[in-house]
Amino acid sequence: MGPHRSRPGDRVAMPANLPPQYSKAEEEYRHAASPAERLEKLREMFRLLPKHKGTEKLQSDLKQRISRLKEEIEGAKAGRKKGGMSHRVPREGAGQVVLVGPPNAGKSAVLAALTKAHPQVAPYPFTTRAPAPGIMAFEDVRVQLVDLPPITSDYLESWVPSLVRSADAALLVTDLSSDDIADAVESVLARLAAVHTELVGTLPFDAEDEAVLHVKTLMVANKLDAEGARDRLDVLREWFSPRFEVLPISAEGGQGLDALRRVTYDLLGVIRVYTKLPGKPVDRARPFTIPIGGTVLDLAGEIHRDLEQMLKYARVWGSGVFDGQTVKRDHELHDGDIVELHV
Repeated sequence: MGPHRSRPGDRVAMPANLPPQYSKAEEEYRHAASPAERLEKLREMFRLLPKHKGTEKLQSDLKQRISRLKEEIEGAKAGRKKGGMSHRVPREGAGQVVLVGPPNAGKSAVLAALTKAHPQVAPYPFTTRAPAPGIMAFEDVRVQLVDLPPITSDYLESWVPSLVRSADAALLVTDLSSDDIADAVESVLARLAAVHTELVGTLPFDAEDEAVLHVKTLMVANKLDAEGARDRLDVLREWFSPRFEVLPISAEGGQGLDALRRVTYDLLGVIRVYTKLPGKPVDRARPFTIPIGGTVLDLAGEIHRDLEQMLKYARVWGSGVFDGQTVKRDHELHDGDIVELHV
């Protein structure tokens, strides 16, 4: 069982007591032969899903998958009509987090500070013209960050909303050196909301509209070392709390970057699970990541679909069990657990 990084948007821990019609639609989705059929079944699953707090993560997951599949289908159609540059970013790591914000907020500097990427960084606005990906390391997990072009009330690249909608989370980078910081942030939020993409600090659990996608977001207050930054930080928090958590940093000075790595990872809502073969040492090179609340069966499905079908039981070392305890397929796993799967 080699190392693998799942996407939170691909699989979520299933709430209990889903209606049988939902399970039937999900099974038909898994066996759908074409993207159009998969899209139809995803929409059916969303309609059948009970809307309450216990299903809020699943609601978000389904809406993300619907959005990704719609854009995959539309992109394929556009590609057949004419050639051109693709702005799609192949996903890597435990999840994909996009960096959005107004001009000159320092998004590229944040990307450079957190990853080994080398985006163009300049003191003038609109430096970023194409998606710029990089990999952030948090302990033994890799998270993909993608810097996107700036957003204003009258400027939004046509392809940016699709990347925001398909991401697992967002960092809304703001500029503590600007007196217009609050207005600039409101412009970003309003411009994205106009295209049915809402950045939120907490995912809503009663969102019935499939077309409106909510993206869990952390507000990153950059340039903490600028003159007057502390006063502007107070204004930002007064304006946007508790809608968003506001984390002050300096990409250039390094303040707050360790906290930013931790909170960015936490945004993904995943846990790390390590695997081992019977009689062999644990593989700690790179863990699997599955959604919080995920089970042994979820882990098996992330490794291989056939393994999910063949799994009989598992042995677990970690939280809430004694070392090597035999558990059933529906046993809930916790961060740092070691799992030995048996078929």
